[in-house]
Amino acid sequence: MAKLSNPSPVLVFVAVGGLYVAQSVIGGLTMLGLPAVLRDQGLPLDQIGLLYLTVLPWALKFLWSPYVERYRLPPVGRNRSQLIVLVGGLLCAAGLAAMGLIGPSPLMPVLFCLTFIAFITSTVDIACDGYAVESLAKEHHGWGNAAQVGGAYLGSAIGAGLFLILVDRMGWSPAVYLMALGVLVLGLPFIFGPPARSVVEIRDHAPSLMVALRRPQIRKGLLIAAIYVAAQKWGLSMLGPFLIDYGFDLATIGVLNGLGSMLVGFGGALLGGALVRLWGASFVLILTILVQAALLFAFAFFNFDGTASKPVIIAVAIASSSGVMSVGFVALYSQFMGWSDPKQAGVDFTLFQCMDGMVSMVGGLGAGWIAEHLGYTVFFSIAAGIAVASAPAIFWLMSKSDVAIPRLAFKSSGST
Repeated sequence: MAKLSNPSPVLVFVAVGGLYVAQSVIGGLTMLGLPAVLRDQGLPLDQIGLLYLTVLPWALKFLWSPYVERYRLPPVGRNRSQLIVLVGGLLCAAGLAAMGLIGPSPLMPVLFCLTFIAFITSTVDIACDGYAVESLAKEHHGWGNAAQVGGAYLGSAIGAGLFLILVDRMGWSPAVYLMALGVLVLGLPFIFGPPARSVVEIRDHAPSLMVALRRPQIRKGLLIAAIYVAAQKWGLSMLGPFLIDYGFDLATIGVLNGLGSMLVGFGGALLGGALVRLWGASFVLILTILVQAALLFAFAFFNFDGTASKPVIIAVAIASSSGVMSVGFVALYSQFMGWSDPKQAGVDFTLFQCMDGMVSMVGGLGAGWIAEHLGYTVFFSIAAGIAVASAPAIFWLMSKSDVAIPRLAFKSSGST
């Protein structure tokens, strides 16, 4: 049968947006919420850094992405995105429920549960990204970008903010069970939305990693992603433990994470789209790297000096983890969508996300060791130095015509 016209971009936005929020609930819980809980219980920083092992499935999912795409898009038949999301949502909720029974410690069983959940969510994400790219016309790619960026910050507000408040008020198990319920509910718009009305199609393309890696845009885009993620994310991996050691309680950090993600993060996404249209992506990416470096140097000074007021610490933490990050990543992830081939979008987009995950994992594992053995001052100073050194590399790569982000490509990003 011939393929029906693409569904409404608004309906696709709502459907995939719910999944992006659910994924970020789990990510925020793992990378921002749980480290603060563990530090509050007295775990050493090098053990807390082991949480970054849960990023491994996100770093390696490119290995099974072609198989997921071939199952999702059979040579003849209906798009199976809905089925993948349904089964994945149930398994994720089960994994969270098991974690609620275990408790936050001992750490190894929690790591096992989180790694299992990460494997499932990363697999679901392949189908979600592929569906978004293939269902949205090029002029509506801004909808997909808005769903990713907005969903990421809203989910982080829940997983890193609301979760900590619930743990502080209700205890570990009820808080985790509520997160599991939330993940199930957030998947409903996709399960009963546009993907449920897919039609039988005939397809002549078999998704492949080699096809993707032969494209120069993909190879240079991967390098840009690696450098930018290292510059932006490595220094923030120990932010939660640093705040605990500085004297903040879990509820305060939860409010900080929640308000920062919902207000500053989403506002930063809007600002990022506007700045790219005005000044171009190269300028925005370099600007955010340098601003992040300055904020990381500020954290090093705060720890060295020890006299900074808590309101100042909060302002810098929100600006660093939500504001600067969102301004830069709205541009980077929009271009990921532009670099992806709709015939195998789940594979292409996954490669970029895997690079993001792999670099984040390496930095997070090393961060715990450095912070534990050399102190926060040295850790934040090293992270700031890496950010400064990344700026000229990003400038050179983004100046290449085949990977630069055109200003006009962000006309639709105003919706973010």
